[in-house]
This record gives sequence, structure tokens and C-alpha cells, in this order.
Amino acid sequence: MDLYQQNILDHYKHPRRQGKLTGAVKAGQADNLSCGDSVSFEIVLKADVIADIGWSGDGCVLSQAAASMLAETAVGLKVDAVKKYDSQTITNLLGITPGPNRLQCALLALDALKKAL
Repeated sequence: MDLYQQNILDHYKHPRRQGKLTGAVKAGQADNLSCGDSVSFEIVLKADVIADIGWSGDGCVLSQAAASMLAETAVGLKVDAVKKYDSQTITNLLGITPGPNRLQCALLALDALKKAL
């Protein structure tokens, strides 16, 4: 198994920053109706910086691993920096470029995070 696949599976099996937050001021959710995947984020902001973030969801390996990776990287960043995240950000985090259908799964977490911001 290649290193990128191992990293994706690790985030799926041992998600980072998963769970509800107390004191969250922002929240956003995204659903993929075609496959049933769902991701939601809750965010605590301090002076336009993401002070804490939590997420929850159900779905495939890519949607859940992407949520874990996004949550892990977004803490401590300014909101404007995270708003600039795009599909390239996701593929860089994953270390792979999924096909079009699988990319939708990976981008679900980004959609939910941007809704929360």
C-alpha cells in the first residue's frame, strides 16, 4: 500500500478533531444526495482566526478522511486563508488526484467547511 493511501486510511480510522464543539459560533453542513455522504463542521473563532474546529459525518473513506485533514490543517489559520482553499488544496492534502466521482466525495468536506465560514 502506498504512503498516501496509508495516510488517507489513517485519517479515516483515526479521525482528527472529530466531535461536537462547545461554544461554536459557526456551523455548516454538506450532503451528497447521490451517495449519502454527509459532513458538518463547527468552528470557534477568535479575532478572525479559527481557534477550534470540530466535525462530524458519515460516508466513504475519502469524504471522512478529507474532513479530518481539513480540520487538522485549519486550526490557527485566518478565516480568509481557509476561504481560499480549493480542489487543489484537497488533492494536495490527500496526496492523490481522485477521479471525478471520487473527487466529489473529497470536496464534500470543503463545501461544508466553507458553509461554516
